[in-house]
Amino acid sequence: MEEEEEEEVCSPDFPPGDIKQLLSDCAAALSENKMDDFDRLIEKASGVVLDTGEPIHRLGAYVVQGLKARKLGTGIAIYYGLDSIMVPKSKQILNDICPCIKYGLLAACGVIAKEMLTEERIHIIDFQIGMGKQWMHCLRWVASWFATRNRDAPHVRITGIDIPENEGLEEVARQFAAISVECKIPIEFEGVRVHGQAVTLNMLNVRPGESLFVNFPMLLRCLPDESVDVNNPRDRLLRMVKSLSPKLVTLVEEQSGTNRITDFLNRFDYTLDYYLPFFESIRISQARNIRDRLDADKHCLGRDIVNIIACEGKERVVRQELHFEWKSRFTSAGFRQYSLRSFQSEIKGHLRSYSPHYNVIEMYGTLLLSWKSRILISASAWH
Repeated sequence: MEEEEEEEVCSPDFPPGDIKQLLSDCAAALSENKMDDFDRLIEKASGVVLDTGEPIHRLGAYVVQGLKARKLGTGIAIYYGLDSIMVPKSKQILNDICPCIKYGLLAACGVIAKEMLTEERIHIIDFQIGMGKQWMHCLRWVASWFATRNRDAPHVRITGIDIPENEGLEEVARQFAAISVECKIPIEFEGVRVHGQAVTLNMLNVRPGESLFVNFPMLLRCLPDESVDVNNPRDRLLRMVKSLSPKLVTLVEEQSGTNRITDFLNRFDYTLDYYLPFFESIRISQARNIRDRLDADKHCLGRDIVNIIACEGKERVVRQELHFEWKSRFTSAGFRQYSLRSFQSEIKGHLRSYSPHYNVIEMYGTLLLSWKSRILISASAWH
């Protein structure tokens, strides 16, 4: 595919700081039910934001969409109305062009790969497998490790869970089959099309004699918790996984605390402050054409931003939490933390190869990946 030049747009009449203030003024007018002011301001904002160009413009385009949807009450329709078939592919693009996500996932898969070296039969359950790319490198590395020692690689069974609309699971199965032949590592793959909160024990097909590993890659943030559902699917799933006695569970999540921010204006300002560096970090690192990047923006970041801004109650699907809040949930479910400190140096090296503005710190065993001191992603492991 031919690369396209991305046009950087920056209106001299609206420098980034002024655009951010204009968006905040729109939110304030909407919050105070000053609809004439809101309509005037949102029209002005619509004229200076767009989904191409500089990060503030791209972010602003989805913020404006979210504010309009909040006024009209159409936020949840937009969230579910976007082409769900595109979501897994778009998430894979985002994983590739956002180093903080990419290497947060690498840390999770890496610690599982390390633990696989002492096992003969392995079952991996990935609760949002997408296109499965995160496991390809992992399995090649494991196969190579055993081959250089003239030892047989372990038997690996992978249960890949994803949304029912993911039409790519057959392709994922073909890729695993190809790696199995290429690397001489026995791999079984089963795709399960189901939403995370609807997963039952029977769907996981856990078998005796296998060492179980579970990966939660940015899934739990979209499961309802106790604040919106008395059944608390978020904690219920953690307790169910704990009942299976996994050897290791990994978690990769956005380091954002929107779940607990009930006041709209506070959540709005927090969302702007969190996502602007996200868009900045993608601009610096991207190596794809505009169309791929736009798909990732629209079906992943933009979709989430609109939901966070436009929706309340059960309709607010995206409910991110900070690493210490996840720690509380995992601890309450009976897990103990497994430190990822040994991966910090390697992950930092990968991030710095893109830009010195990327960094990773380790805090009580959790890796926190950042752009210009703003932590974007957390990666942790539990047993």
